[in-house]
Amino acid sequence: MRRLRLALAQINTVVGDLEGNTNKIISYIKAAADYSVDIIAFPELTITGYPPEDLLLKPQFIKDNLEALKRIREEVWDMTVVVGFVDRKDDIYNSAAIIHNRTVVDVYHKVFLPNYGVFDEHRYFQAGSRFPVYEIGEVLIGVNICEDIWYPEGPAHVQALKGAEVIININASPYHIGKGGFREKMLSTRATDNAVIIAYVNSVGGQDELVFDGHSLVIDENGFAVCRGQQFREDLILIDLNLEAVFMKRLHDPRRRQKVLAMEGDEVSDRVIVTREKTGKERVPLPERTCTVMDEIEEIYNALVLGTSDYVSKNGFSSVVVGLSGGIDSCLVATIARDAAGSENVKALFMPSPYTSDESREDAVALAGNIGIEMIEFPITEIYDTYLSRLKAPFKGLKPDTTEENLQARIRGNILMAFSNKFGCLVLTTGNKSEMSVGYATLYGDMAGGFAVIKDVPKTMVYELCRWRNAKEGRALIPERVLLKEPSAELKLGQKDTDSLPPYHLLDPILKAYIEEERSFQEIIMTGCDAGDVRKVIKMVDNSEYKRRQSPPGIKITQKAFGRDRRFPITNRYRSY
Repeated sequence: MRRLRLALAQINTVVGDLEGNTNKIISYIKAAADYSVDIIAFPELTITGYPPEDLLLKPQFIKDNLEALKRIREEVWDMTVVVGFVDRKDDIYNSAAIIHNRTVVDVYHKVFLPNYGVFDEHRYFQAGSRFPVYEIGEVLIGVNICEDIWYPEGPAHVQALKGAEVIININASPYHIGKGGFREKMLSTRATDNAVIIAYVNSVGGQDELVFDGHSLVIDENGFAVCRGQQFREDLILIDLNLEAVFMKRLHDPRRRQKVLAMEGDEVSDRVIVTREKTGKERVPLPERTCTVMDEIEEIYNALVLGTSDYVSKNGFSSVVVGLSGGIDSCLVATIARDAAGSENVKALFMPSPYTSDESREDAVALAGNIGIEMIEFPITEIYDTYLSRLKAPFKGLKPDTTEENLQARIRGNILMAFSNKFGCLVLTTGNKSEMSVGYATLYGDMAGGFAVIKDVPKTMVYELCRWRNAKEGRALIPERVLLKEPSAELKLGQKDTDSLPPYHLLDPILKAYIEEERSFQEIIMTGCDAGDVRKVIKMVDNSEYKRRQSPPGIKITQKAFGRDRRFPITNRYRSY
């Protein structure tokens, strides 16, 4: 029986940390060697980290990445290594090196370059045009990169018709809600259509707004997932593949024979001999592995924790500070921060004003105690009164309005940034996607900070995440009253969010339709939404672009987040209502 022992190295790299990434790659190669694997595959652009963006415009960066590849090459002996890097020829290419016995045997260049959503690969790379098949002992392998597998007639299809029994697809595929299930269905279709085993290895970790979820997969020739990598964690996935099953599947597929015949003489695919050594030798048994798939809310929470943890650590911070108001958003952010950085590395500032309720103080104290973080009470009333006194003359004869409300938020923002400067901690802002969408936030106030943890989390989902976290803990980690009381910014007497906005259960569907689904005013109304609410919300969204442009980066968890995904002009007179 022909067998192949495969390892998928699902690792967390740091963009630009060529030495650190290289060291990690070598350590995983050594770990795989203990199991005598035939092939180990690493994610897309493993050496540079993904996405390297305009680092790719620096010739020295390209040169240094090639030097790192040489160092990896020297550590490879009797296994085959597939590793992502930037190749340089007449142009630069998003590439996979195929290494064996201290030699780069061949290089595959990514064919389909994504240029939508968060991707800008046409800005940097030239596209490849070869679909090689690699001979490793008695096994034929196809290697391709990320976007290449999404095209039904793309490289994987050609490689399979040219004899590849296993397709190794290396990826840096960022997370958003629902992507894991959609991705698995696509891979299952590719595997069954081509009677091939697909080994899909993905990056894991946070990179600015993006989170890579790992969740690498091996899909057999019948379209079933036979092995999974962990979600949101590094993992070394080991599996023995039965190549005879692929051969048997193809014996019963006459359609494939006709397609193979039609491709005779096609020169886009060539065969490259990597090694003549036979695979499937006797070796130590592999450890058993079980890996369940998280439900949607658990996925989202873990994405937020990983994105926060990596943003903090990869940018050189060891601690964070959060403005804790006693409201649901700040309670969720503080809890995520504790899970991401550890309770000893989280400070909470409770900054009451004349309008802060006793209930908010009690809830803030309870939350801080429940999650074990330090809470410092820093009243702002005296500072606020000083502002009002100094502004009394120029504001004479004018009624109080949002100016006085925003002063409180900006005082708090200044205090948070002072703590950040003095103690070297990162300020985590607490605004959610619903608020960011309609501009229900104060520029240079509650928007002031280094990282916006829940910037892409709608308000209704904030409640779901809090309930899930409490259920996971088995107690009300986030105080129950926080989930029940009506949301309020508490910047004036009796204030409620609904004074300015539709209730969130009505607001969020409008926002999703307009922002994520690009639906028109008329289309949204046809779903049953109130016309007045829709018109008001669209106007608020359009008028708040200048605010969002000045907000800190935040973790992408929806299909369309503000920033990389949605790029609207600030100066813009188009109106759709």
